[in-house]
Amino acid sequence: MYQIYFDREKKQIEVAEGTTILEAQRLAGLRPDAPCGGAGTCGKCQVMVKGQILRACQTKIQEDLHVDTAGTLSLEKAVVLTEGFSRPVTFWPGVSVHSIEFEKTVPGDKPSDWERMLETLEKTKVKDARHFLPDPKLASTLYERIKKGGSWYVVHTDHEILDIRDHKRDYCFAAFDIGTTTLAGYLLDAANGKVLAVESRMNPQVQFGADVIMRADYALACKTKALTECIRRELDDMIGGLAEYAKRERTDILQICAVGNTCMHHLFLGISPASLVHAPYTPALSQSLTLSAENYGLTIHPKGQLLILPNIAGYVGADTSACLLAVRPDQKEEITLLLDIGTNGEMVLGNRDRLLTCSTAAGPALEGAKIECGMRGTEGAVDHVSFQNGSWHYTTIGNQPAVGLCGSGLLDLTAQLLKNGFLDKSGNLNSGQKDPKRFLLVPPELAGNKKGVYLTQKDIREIQLAKAAIAAGIRILMKKLFITEEDIACLYIAGAFGNYMNPVSAGTIGLFPISLVERIRPIGNAAGEGAKIALLNANEWRLADRLAESVEFVELAILPEFQDCFVDELEFPGEEVPG
Repeated sequence: MYQIYFDREKKQIEVAEGTTILEAQRLAGLRPDAPCGGAGTCGKCQVMVKGQILRACQTKIQEDLHVDTAGTLSLEKAVVLTEGFSRPVTFWPGVSVHSIEFEKTVPGDKPSDWERMLETLEKTKVKDARHFLPDPKLASTLYERIKKGGSWYVVHTDHEILDIRDHKRDYCFAAFDIGTTTLAGYLLDAANGKVLAVESRMNPQVQFGADVIMRADYALACKTKALTECIRRELDDMIGGLAEYAKRERTDILQICAVGNTCMHHLFLGISPASLVHAPYTPALSQSLTLSAENYGLTIHPKGQLLILPNIAGYVGADTSACLLAVRPDQKEEITLLLDIGTNGEMVLGNRDRLLTCSTAAGPALEGAKIECGMRGTEGAVDHVSFQNGSWHYTTIGNQPAVGLCGSGLLDLTAQLLKNGFLDKSGNLNSGQKDPKRFLLVPPELAGNKKGVYLTQKDIREIQLAKAAIAAGIRILMKKLFITEEDIACLYIAGAFGNYMNPVSAGTIGLFPISLVERIRPIGNAAGEGAKIALLNANEWRLADRLAESVEFVELAILPEFQDCFVDELEFPGEEVPG
């Protein structure tokens, strides 16, 4: 056993010989950013030991060490999108609070105290209250309440009593979008639906890999426990932060609605993702769920409920169901395309007559992973690039010295290289610099790191693979609906990448058809908005299952034409982009 000292964090841990520094970081409660999951391919977990820069995932501990994590990018300062498009819904939540008066019993009364309470509730407030599930713990309090008399407040859903109090409390709800990379949480007032607090963080599971495949593989090799426990702890900690900010108690929270892609859904619930990584790639569970929040590590009201929206298919999850609730393309006469660009590229195309969906394996390249100078949207990330009058210009998040390229900056730089002749349609880079296969945007002396910020030929290939997967998915869905891009009235783009990217740059590299650039409508964190809608209106919550069932899933991998379409889309377009 050896002692490991993390100097910057002032933490110490004892680990067994042969443990990697990355594993030691995890064991110490740190949150290392390891996009490749510890495979040693991304080089983003660099640490300094005895004056040497080492890859934490590849360095095994064989003695006591002092470790400086200065080379590891901070996840704490990441920019997380929490705002999104929200359509108005009638406020009619699935939890209600009603006041009733208990009448004192007299000898000879047959009904139990519980039955009499339900009869009173049914006569005055709630239809079919007599069918509510009995609760021995609450029933044991009724004698004293009836003896005392007066008015009491009954908190209930359509099926059960959650609480009985002698005074009205300020109850609330919480909604969570569990993204592969980021988490967004919202606290809502249960009396009117008003947002009381918002909190966002990085998903701590990034230490096990940047994308869902890496995390699923880790779960299969090492069980789901580590991934499940870390995400539950994080959400529970966020609940505490939301409640504290709004000056509410955790026990005031009656319902939580959580959404995420199918893999995030399974890992949060503690379900093995084996069915997702092996043919035929189906979810273990699809339908919506109403669960006890307490059983999933979430400390709220003792009888608080955890609502999970339905998955649609193996890689089209509850987050897409939430987006559908937010946008409701099933109600529109015009054809719309809903595109959520993240580590996966989920999309829904159609209108009230027919909706099709698919998921494309875009990978995490557009979020900075697999790119040599790629990084997440944290301070120092180049977020926008332009080329004017022969000079290159860029901006960074937080106006800090540049240390890497995040997704929007990566998109801009690729588009500008293409437009200005440094990159051809097939993706061949000729930077005109000392190394023609590497374009240096920020020299080392001006950067916030020691190597500068640049784009390589290999990076370009990763971008081509990501954009081709998304573009091919769109083409296949259009073909299935027998439409062209001219028939699409609106392109809704969900997610942080879609919100911060330059649409013209996206069209320039062929991420989606060029003609759609002028029809784009960014809708931000639509998944989070859909989760909120499910809490605000019980009918919308029930609708989610029907919506998920009505959408037709297209499995791209089994279509012979997909591979040809994918190969065609690897090239960059040569057309001029509007704007």
